[in-house]
This record gives sequence, C-alpha cells and structure tokens, in this order.
Amino acid sequence: MSADPAGVEPILKGRAAPDFTLPRPEGEFLSLQELRGRKILLVFLRHFA
Repeated sequence: MSADPAGVEPILKGRAAPDFTLPRPEGEFLSLQELRGRKILLVFLRHFA
C-alpha cells in the first residue's frame, strides 16, 4: 500500500495503533497510551454521504 496524498502511512491490520487523544463525555481527555497493556476494541465509524 502506498501513502495517501497527505503523506500519512495507512494503518494496517495487526499493527499497533498510533497514540491519539480524544475527549471523554465528562470533559476529561483519554489517550490511547493510557490504555496500553489492556485489550481494547477501537471502532471508527465512517460517514457515508
């Protein structure tokens, strides 16, 4: 696979996800790094027009 036009390499199945931070409903932030060592499921929903 080649990089997308923005120059970001694609994330492939079986590879570690890059660290990112998202807001929680309580107003705090949670980073993927904080969950390291736990089994988690990431679901990215895609909007189709």
